[in-house]
Amino acid sequence: MKLNANDHRRHARRRLPRFVFDYVDGGAENEDCLRRNTADLAGLHLLPTALCDTRHADTGITVFGRRWSAPTGVAPIGFSGLVRPHGDTLLACAAASVGVPHVLPTPSNDRLEAVRDAALARNPDAVQWMQLYVMGDRTIAEQLVRRARHAGYGALVLTVDATVSGLRERDVRNGFKLPFRFTPSTLLDLALHPSWSLGMAMQGRSPSFVNLTESDDGATSPQVQAALLSRTMDRTLVWEHLAWLRGLWDGPLVIKGLLHPHDAERAIAHGADAIVVSNHGGRQLDAAPSTISVLPRMVDAVAQRIPVFVDGGFRRGSDVVKALAAGATAAFVGRPAAWGMATEGEAGARSVLAALSEEIARTMILIGADRVADISAQHLLVNPQAGDRRG
Repeated sequence: MKLNANDHRRHARRRLPRFVFDYVDGGAENEDCLRRNTADLAGLHLLPTALCDTRHADTGITVFGRRWSAPTGVAPIGFSGLVRPHGDTLLACAAASVGVPHVLPTPSNDRLEAVRDAALARNPDAVQWMQLYVMGDRTIAEQLVRRARHAGYGALVLTVDATVSGLRERDVRNGFKLPFRFTPSTLLDLALHPSWSLGMAMQGRSPSFVNLTESDDGATSPQVQAALLSRTMDRTLVWEHLAWLRGLWDGPLVIKGLLHPHDAERAIAHGADAIVVSNHGGRQLDAAPSTISVLPRMVDAVAQRIPVFVDGGFRRGSDVVKALAAGATAAFVGRPAAWGMATEGEAGARSVLAALSEEIARTMILIGADRVADISAQHLLVNPQAGDRRG
């Protein structure tokens, strides 16, 4: 029985070859940052307020004029086609069915137009955003932005914390890189996971980064694909270059990957419409703090001028409510959606997202919040141990 994200993780670990599971599950270096994300969330407690009218328990929020069913969504998950064929489409459809946003990554394995069409078929009000990496050849970014605008994506999410790839030692040990090289240990791994291997074989080709070119066949050089996998980005990109993006994109611009309050202020000064407090799920700088630990300072720096989103370590609806109490507009999840997709495809991802929404609603009722706007700092116990000593 799979009741929550961690249940799906256990099943995903059994279904996926080791190199695929480690790619999704792993972090950088010692994976300290990865662990801090979840540990620091677990270290926070929620303080209920009693005898509150919670008969409606509305989890919905409105962002950039669009209604979300809950204050959560699917973060960009690169190379999700390695978890299941057409993984990007499955995640987008799952999010659309639940009524929460999906962020399509630059390293997606399905064409952005096809993903958008599939999501709209599930829900004509589907909220989809496009994540952007800026590589050395900026023409790749330019064609992606043009196509996303034409396809009707609602926001552009510029990721700024991956100018070079973090050292993901699990991937190094597994020999995970492009182009793939099959070793005896890899072939044994595939043989031990026949369900995954058969699904990939039926697809007829290995997943590739099909959006790096405007061509419908998605053909691009192996060198460019490898550069994207290893996060070989444009390291000359600075705040002033947001004006270049503004010349291409006139919709909401979200800056993802910020941890410093000064950067939150710079983002606003240079025209960002929202920020995402993110450490890339612990996959980049292993010495970085957890996102929940810096979230209050980021919220203070923004001072309610723009939405503040957060990701990193969110596994339960109560985790999301903790972020909301700390001032976040919403919290995005990555790995939980991927684990669900690994186990049961679109239905599995939908199950994870629906459970998360239900947990948010239940937690709101239990702390005495009828609407998301009712959740505030009064519900958050930042130092539980100190509170226990006073009691």
